[in-house]
Amino acid sequence: MRAEEIRARLSRPWRHGEYADLRRITVAEPLDLSGRDLSGVDFSGARFDAPLRAKGARFAGLSWFSAAQFRGGVDFSDAVFASDARFETAEFAQTARFHGTEFRGIARFDGASFLGPAVFRAALSYGNMSLHGAVFAGPAGFENAQLMGGLWCEAARFDGGAEFATAEIHGRLMVRGARSAGRRLDPASFGLSFGQTFV
Repeated sequence: MRAEEIRARLSRPWRHGEYADLRRITVAEPLDLSGRDLSGVDFSGARFDAPLRAKGARFAGLSWFSAAQFRGGVDFSDAVFASDARFETAEFAQTARFHGTEFRGIARFDGASFLGPAVFRAALSYGNMSLHGAVFAGPAGFENAQLMGGLWCEAARFDGGAEFATAEIHGRLMVRGARSAGRRLDPASFGLSFGQTFV
């Protein structure tokens, strides 16, 4: 599917309950959605063979990228997800940037694979951020992230190491079975954690 066609589909005014059904499409060329107001979209199972940029984009409705394959780099820096952002079992082949991203619903990355660096620096999540079973092959940076709905990273693997020292966790913190650079992820690795911790 051509990038211009996708931009046109997502530029329609958002209406509650409506969304663009773009499941399992293949996007062979770079897709730039930066700075745009976007309607709801379901990209579940989609394959992006080229970079996807959505820097500063505003996703007004459905924002599903479940099982999507990102073969180029992705940049959601400073983007706003007004509803739940679903990236469970997504595959990020290169750098995944969520620097300053605002998640107003949940941020779900359960079972996702990050083969390159994952940048969540200064991200803000009002709902729960879930990384259950996610695998980070490269470094994962959560510097100054504020996770207001807690962090669930049971069985997550941060093989390239994870930086949580300046992150703030408001709510439940689940680190059971999580490992960072081959060692058990210690709750003491987190800057501030308010609420119950499960180890």
